[in-house]
Amino acid sequence: MSTLRVGLRCDAGPRRGVGHLVRCLALAEEFLARGADVTVFGTVQRLDWATAELAARGIPLLPGPDSADELVEAARRHHLDVLVLDSYELDPAGAGALRAAGVHTLAIIDGDSRGQVADLYLDQNFGAELPGPGSAAELPGRLLAGSGYALLRDTVISARPPVVPPATAVSRPRVLAFFGGTDAVGAAPVLTRVLVATGHPMDLTVIVGRPEIEAEVDDVAPGRGQTIRPVPPTTSLPALITEADLVVSAAGTSTWELCCLGAPSALVCVVDNQRESYTRVVRHGLAAGLGELPELTAGGVAGRAARATAARTLHGLLSSPQRRATLAARAWSTVDGQGRARVVDAVFDAVRAAAVPG
Repeated sequence: MSTLRVGLRCDAGPRRGVGHLVRCLALAEEFLARGADVTVFGTVQRLDWATAELAARGIPLLPGPDSADELVEAARRHHLDVLVLDSYELDPAGAGALRAAGVHTLAIIDGDSRGQVADLYLDQNFGAELPGPGSAAELPGRLLAGSGYALLRDTVISARPPVVPPATAVSRPRVLAFFGGTDAVGAAPVLTRVLVATGHPMDLTVIVGRPEIEAEVDDVAPGRGQTIRPVPPTTSLPALITEADLVVSAAGTSTWELCCLGAPSALVCVVDNQRESYTRVVRHGLAAGLGELPELTAGGVAGRAARATAARTLHGLLSSPQRRATLAARAWSTVDGQGRARVVDAVFDAVRAAAVPG
């Protein structure tokens, strides 16, 4: 087979977040390791660290086509063999148009194919292989489903501990809180206040994706025995995760990074499309659940009750190394870090099969 030419179509920015770009970057690393030629198509706004990540790997970033015709034209102009589509905003007709033009398509979905007609579908969410709306039987192409296909970057895979981290009793747990590369929904200040409300001593590091988020976090006064340290997005996030005694995060793509690293975690559902995955992960004990962000930000009695419940859950985790270790063990055993290799294997298999006459 000649050098495979792969395009990845995704966007990232302060309001979109960076989840789509991060998982496409993981795929790009695997394709590059297999000798493929890789280009990312899309818009990356106000994220210098993200564009630096692409540049460090020699991956070109080109403007992103949106319509079906534009996608086909870009694929032809760049002689693409494969185009990965990872967006909730692209014209769903694009996948079918690319297929008709002879371009292999992989659509990354999160429970909803949006009617795309692709060669391969990837839903990396835990439990996605379970029957339900949009199940494999209803899709025209092959579905790669479940956390066995989780897309993780080199930095995460290399930081995975060889065995599940043991229970460790500490008087001042190290807590890491982060909510995506940009914290598009402003969760960090809310959860910082909930963590402080536990009254438990802690050294809290908060990743602040935007200046306005940092300003809000700076306004939170720590309690006795508590410290709060805001830091900007960093490529050292996997190291921060493995060093933490507890991680508080959004229930997005970073969930699989936390699982792979065996991090004891408490998750918040910050947007609607996380709800199904969040519910499954919490139900199966891969992470503790803190509820949904709108509940935690609500006014009145309901909001106070939701925040108090979340604070009790966090206090229980901060004060119980065994509880943290149980979460870590289940998470670590669920995501092995080989998901992206399985996905790229499937892509190469599909390309080879199409090259066989008849």
